[in-house]
Amino acid sequence: MTLTQQVTKNIVKKLIRGEDYRIEIVTLINAEFLQFAIDFFKKVAAAKLSNQDVTVDWYKEQMLNLDLTSDEIAIHSGLNRKTITNMFNSGRREVVVNASYEHYDTLYQAINDLTEVEDLNLTLNIKFNKVSVELNINESLIVINTLAVKRAALRGGLWSTAGKQTEGPLMLTLCKLYQVPQQNYDLKLKAKRVKKGEVSREIDFFLTDGENTHKCEVKLMGKGNPESADAVIARDSKVFIADKLSEQNKAQLNSLNVEWIELRDEIGCNRFYEVLQRLNIPCSRFAGNIETRIDEILEDLMK
Repeated sequence: MTLTQQVTKNIVKKLIRGEDYRIEIVTLINAEFLQFAIDFFKKVAAAKLSNQDVTVDWYKEQMLNLDLTSDEIAIHSGLNRKTITNMFNSGRREVVVNASYEHYDTLYQAINDLTEVEDLNLTLNIKFNKVSVELNINESLIVINTLAVKRAALRGGLWSTAGKQTEGPLMLTLCKLYQVPQQNYDLKLKAKRVKKGEVSREIDFFLTDGENTHKCEVKLMGKGNPESADAVIARDSKVFIADKLSEQNKAQLNSLNVEWIELRDEIGCNRFYEVLQRLNIPCSRFAGNIETRIDEILEDLMK
């Protein structure tokens, strides 16, 4: 799953303006989840239209059907693929399917035991095309659990995707904003791997003064995240760009002689210009309507 170009544009614009970008991702998560929920409920309603009994046996037969993808089977069982991979050190379809079936049986038994003890009457009624489908408490809890797992999976995937999808456009926009010559930066080298000991890691971006090449690290992290210095050390980066940095983060980076840019502080992206100057990379201070210029740059990048 990837972010749309429009969402990526919005995130980059908010970052450069020193605004919080998270609402963009939350909005996307909501949209993706609500669409999934609607489609999911339609499958239940469709079973009624086909004169099938909507029972727990139906749920297992239809929602964990082997004709579905392994990702769908896992989600419908109340797990996500990443969890299964971590549990069994494998994401092969056979492993995912077996784990999903086993978990579903365990989940249903747990729900059944709970409802026998608790005096609770819950009914979920779904109406679609004038047809009403009623789920008892056991079935309702399984459906609710599936929706919860799906939202968690979407949340984890989209937050991770946001960083990966935004790093390149953000750095390219900053370079173009401060008129860094094209020969003095490179995103294509992202495929290059930098080995430190036995570990091989990707580099986000490169800046060069013609003789020295500087690795740049981008992290859209919250304030106080302790991983900042770790990421810089692992990749031997010279420039670190973040949404927020704590005073401890800044002290760590200063001690490592790493140039840092905190997009949410008072100086914001203007600090990038100062960093470019200190690294002897050709650039020009921006003058003009920054909103218009950012729109122009992003429009060109997203073609």
